[in-house]
Amino acid sequence: MDARIDPVAAFGISLGDAHVIRNAGGNARDALRSLVISEQLLGTKEVLLIKHTGCGMLTFTNADAHGVVKSNLGDGGEKELEGLDFQPFAELEQGVRDDVKFLSQSKAIPNDVSVSGWVYEVESGKVRAVN
Repeated sequence: MDARIDPVAAFGISLGDAHVIRNAGGNARDALRSLVISEQLLGTKEVLLIKHTGCGMLTFTNADAHGVVKSNLGDGGEKELEGLDFQPFAELEQGVRDDVKFLSQSKAIPNDVSVSGWVYEVESGKVRAVN
């Protein structure tokens, strides 16, 4: 979720009511470690997976990202990240659905933890559920 987005305002919650985990693309796989800590150690019972319109992750492929790494960091940087999936996605709502499915099917997320998917519309400041 983009750091410019205020989840307190977007969802009408109070400061401290939510654990906010941010990463490039609002990616569930990248967030899994933090989600497990949040639900297992801190008692979280609901996950809202949020991506936003205009996300940069929609604009490149893995090959593009690896090319930029090689160009900017050289062979050493590329070698260290060899095989890394930057996890870009081509379609916003499908990206939300895919990540919700990943979390819903994960053995690391108990069945009593609710998982839903959302899109934050940067243009309007509104959120909408993705089914």
